[in-house]
Amino acid sequence: MEDSVDRHLARWRGKAPFDERVEAIVTRLQVLAKHITHTKEAALSEVGMQDFEFETLHRLVARGGTATPSELAADLLLSPAGMTGRLDTLERSGLVRRVRSTEDRRRVDVEITTKGHDLWMEAMTIRAEVEASMINALSPEDQALLDGLLKQLLVSAENLR
Repeated sequence: MEDSVDRHLARWRGKAPFDERVEAIVTRLQVLAKHITHTKEAALSEVGMQDFEFETLHRLVARGGTATPSELAADLLLSPAGMTGRLDTLERSGLVRRVRSTEDRRRVDVEITTKGHDLWMEAMTIRAEVEASMINALSPEDQALLDGLLKQLLVSAENLR
């Protein structure tokens, strides 16, 4: 069984100084990451969402449906001005609403609306189905093995920083 990475390696064999096994693993991870990104984009497109909308709603859901703009900005690595612009767009679309805090009237919280949650859930459902079909090419045992191996790689990479 041959894949696109096998063909990539054959094209480069003897032309560039690399460890073929390392190149195979890294390139397969990169190609799989592209497939996963495409899956996410297709799911969002199917429900009429843009990536920034999904990511903001995703963070809100993870925080229980409400957060301050500064919490969201920190989660999304955005400037306060960038977060304001994003929230303006989401609010106009009816996906979030800003509400004054009941404890501190100077504080504004962002809440996901029912429409926003339903749209996020629809995108998540499509995405989960496609991702599961990709991963289910492996047996449960192989999935567990791959998960453990990827975790080892990730821990190592995170410790290099």
